[in-house]
Amino acid sequence: MKIRLFNIDDDFDVIKTWITDERTYMMWCANLVPYPLEKEKLRNFLSEIAVKFGDSPFVAVDDEGHVVGFYCYSLNHETHEGMLKFVMVDASVRGKGIGKEMIKLAVRNAFSDQEVIAVQLNVFPENSRAKRCYEGVGFTERQNTLDAFKYKDESWGRCNMLIKR
Repeated sequence: MKIRLFNIDDDFDVIKTWITDERTYMMWCANLVPYPLEKEKLRNFLSEIAVKFGDSPFVAVDDEGHVVGFYCYSLNHETHEGMLKFVMVDASVRGKGIGKEMIKLAVRNAFSDQEVIAVQLNVFPENSRAKRCYEGVGFTERQNTLDAFKYKDESWGRCNMLIKR
Protein backbone atom coordinates (compact mmCIF):
# COMPACT_ATOMS: atom_id res chain seq x y z
CA MET A 1 0.00 0.00 0.00
CA LYS A 2 1.08 3.54 -0.65
CA ILE A 3 -0.35 6.94 0.19
CA ARG A 4 -0.71 9.70 -2.38
CA LEU A 5 -2.53 13.00 -2.68
CA PHE A 6 -6.23 12.74 -3.55
CA ASN A 7 -7.11 13.93 -7.05
CA ILE A 8 -10.83 14.68 -7.16
CA ASP A 9 -11.06 14.31 -10.94
CA ASP A 10 -9.45 10.86 -10.90
CA ASP A 11 -10.58 9.53 -7.51
CA PHE A 12 -14.05 10.92 -6.81
CA ASP A 13 -16.02 8.31 -8.76
CA VAL A 14 -14.29 5.56 -6.78
CA ILE A 15 -14.77 6.95 -3.27
CA LYS A 16 -18.35 7.99 -4.00
CA THR A 17 -19.34 4.32 -4.17
CA TRP A 18 -18.01 3.50 -0.70
CA ILE A 19 -20.87 4.98 1.32
CA THR A 20 -24.26 3.78 0.23
CA ASP A 21 -26.48 4.92 3.09
CA GLU A 22 -27.08 8.18 4.93
CA ARG A 23 -26.22 6.91 8.43
CA THR A 24 -22.78 5.66 7.33
CA TYR A 25 -22.27 8.94 5.49
CA MET A 26 -23.03 10.91 8.66
CA MET A 27 -20.54 8.76 10.59
CA TRP A 28 -17.94 9.71 7.99
CA CYS A 29 -18.43 13.46 7.74
CA ALA A 30 -20.98 14.52 10.41
CA ASN A 31 -22.94 16.26 7.66
CA LEU A 32 -20.12 18.75 7.03
CA VAL A 33 -20.47 17.84 3.37
CA PRO A 34 -24.18 17.74 2.46
CA TYR A 35 -25.64 14.31 1.71
CA PRO A 36 -25.50 12.73 -0.83
CA LEU A 37 -21.85 13.13 -1.78
CA GLU A 38 -21.42 15.18 -4.94
CA LYS A 39 -18.17 16.08 -6.67
CA GLU A 40 -18.50 19.86 -6.60
CA LYS A 41 -19.70 19.90 -2.98
CA LEU A 42 -16.68 17.82 -1.99
CA ARG A 43 -14.34 19.97 -4.10
CA ASN A 44 -15.63 23.13 -2.39
CA PHE A 45 -15.44 21.58 1.07
CA LEU A 46 -11.87 20.36 0.57
CA SER A 47 -10.90 23.82 -0.65
CA GLU A 48 -12.49 25.43 2.42
CA ILE A 49 -10.73 23.17 4.93
CA ALA A 50 -7.44 23.57 3.09
CA VAL A 51 -7.66 27.34 3.56
CA LYS A 52 -9.09 27.23 7.09
CA PHE A 53 -7.04 24.39 8.63
CA GLY A 54 -4.34 23.49 6.11
CA ASP A 55 -5.96 20.13 5.38
CA SER A 56 -4.67 18.01 2.53
CA PRO A 57 -6.68 15.03 1.22
CA PHE A 58 -4.95 11.69 0.61
CA VAL A 59 -5.84 8.27 -0.72
CA ALA A 60 -4.43 4.85 0.03
CA VAL A 61 -3.67 2.77 -3.04
CA ASP A 62 -3.26 -1.02 -2.86
CA ASP A 63 -0.53 -3.00 -4.62
CA GLU A 64 -2.74 -3.42 -7.71
CA GLY A 65 -3.22 0.36 -8.00
CA HIS A 66 -6.80 0.48 -6.67
CA VAL A 67 -7.81 3.35 -4.41
CA VAL A 68 -8.93 1.70 -1.15
CA GLY A 69 -8.91 4.50 1.43
CA PHE A 70 -9.28 8.24 1.94
CA TYR A 71 -8.44 10.73 4.69
CA CYS A 72 -7.51 14.36 5.27
CA TYR A 73 -4.55 15.51 7.34
CA SER A 74 -3.50 18.82 8.84
CA LEU A 75 -0.96 20.00 11.38
CA ASN A 76 -1.67 22.43 14.20
CA HIS A 77 1.62 24.34 14.52
CA GLU A 78 0.68 25.64 17.99
CA THR A 79 0.06 22.24 19.59
CA HIS A 80 2.39 20.31 17.24
CA GLU A 81 -0.38 17.75 16.77
CA GLY A 82 -1.39 16.34 13.43
CA MET A 83 -5.07 15.64 12.84
CA LEU A 84 -6.60 12.90 10.75
CA LYS A 85 -10.12 13.64 9.49
CA PHE A 86 -12.73 12.09 7.22
CA VAL A 87 -11.18 8.63 7.28
CA MET A 88 -12.97 6.23 4.95
CA VAL A 89 -12.19 2.82 3.49
CA ASP A 90 -13.73 1.03 0.53
CA ALA A 91 -16.71 -0.90 1.91
CA SER A 92 -15.66 -4.03 0.00
CA VAL A 93 -12.39 -4.28 1.96
CA ARG A 94 -13.56 -3.23 5.44
CA GLY A 95 -12.59 -5.67 8.15
CA LYS A 96 -9.54 -6.88 6.19
CA GLY A 97 -6.87 -4.69 7.81
CA ILE A 98 -6.79 -2.10 5.01
CA GLY A 99 -7.92 0.75 7.28
CA LYS A 100 -5.39 -0.20 9.92
CA GLU A 101 -2.59 -0.29 7.35
CA MET A 102 -3.67 3.08 5.92
CA ILE A 103 -3.79 4.71 9.38
CA LYS A 104 -0.35 3.31 10.25
CA LEU A 105 1.06 4.81 7.05
CA ALA A 106 -0.70 8.13 7.70
CA VAL A 107 0.77 8.25 11.22
CA ARG A 108 4.22 7.29 9.95
CA ASN A 109 4.02 10.06 7.34
CA ALA A 110 2.92 12.55 10.00
CA PHE A 111 5.78 11.58 12.32
CA SER A 112 8.28 12.01 9.49
CA ASP A 113 7.85 15.72 10.29
CA GLN A 114 9.97 16.35 13.39
CA GLU A 115 7.55 19.07 14.52
CA VAL A 116 4.76 16.52 15.03
CA ILE A 117 4.65 15.18 18.60
CA ALA A 118 1.27 13.45 18.33
CA VAL A 119 -1.57 12.71 15.92
CA GLN A 120 -5.22 12.97 16.93
CA LEU A 121 -8.56 12.10 15.42
CA ASN A 122 -12.21 12.14 16.40
CA VAL A 123 -14.54 9.19 16.07
CA PHE A 124 -18.12 8.60 17.05
CA PRO A 125 -17.99 5.84 19.72
CA GLU A 126 -21.06 4.40 18.00
CA ASN A 127 -18.75 3.62 15.07
CA SER A 128 -17.23 0.76 17.02
CA ARG A 129 -15.41 -0.85 14.08
CA ALA A 130 -13.57 2.38 13.30
CA LYS A 131 -12.76 2.95 16.98
CA ARG A 132 -11.33 -0.58 17.30
CA CYS A 133 -9.25 0.02 14.16
CA TYR A 134 -7.72 3.17 15.66
CA GLU A 135 -7.07 1.41 18.97
CA GLY A 136 -5.35 -1.39 17.03
CA VAL A 137 -2.95 1.17 15.56
CA GLY A 138 -2.16 2.53 19.04
CA PHE A 139 -4.55 5.48 19.46
CA THR A 140 -5.92 5.95 22.98
CA GLU A 141 -8.90 7.92 24.21
CA ARG A 142 -8.09 11.43 25.32
CA GLN A 143 -11.53 12.98 25.73
CA ASN A 144 -15.14 11.94 25.31
CA THR A 145 -18.01 14.31 24.66
CA LEU A 146 -21.56 13.06 25.10
CA ASP A 147 -24.32 14.04 22.68
CA ALA A 148 -21.94 15.78 20.26
CA PHE A 149 -23.96 15.02 17.13
CA LYS A 150 -27.61 14.36 16.44
CA TYR A 151 -28.65 12.07 13.62
CA LYS A 152 -32.39 11.58 13.25
CA ASP A 153 -33.49 10.04 16.59
CA GLU A 154 -29.93 9.13 17.63
CA SER A 155 -27.44 11.11 19.68
CA TRP A 156 -23.77 10.26 19.15
CA GLY A 157 -20.81 11.06 21.32
CA ARG A 158 -17.42 12.23 20.11
CA CYS A 159 -14.24 10.46 21.19
CA ASN A 160 -10.97 12.30 20.66
CA MET A 161 -8.12 9.81 20.30
CA LEU A 162 -4.38 10.41 20.32
CA ILE A 163 -1.20 8.60 19.40
CA LYS A 164 2.11 10.03 20.55
CA ARG A 165 5.47 9.81 18.81
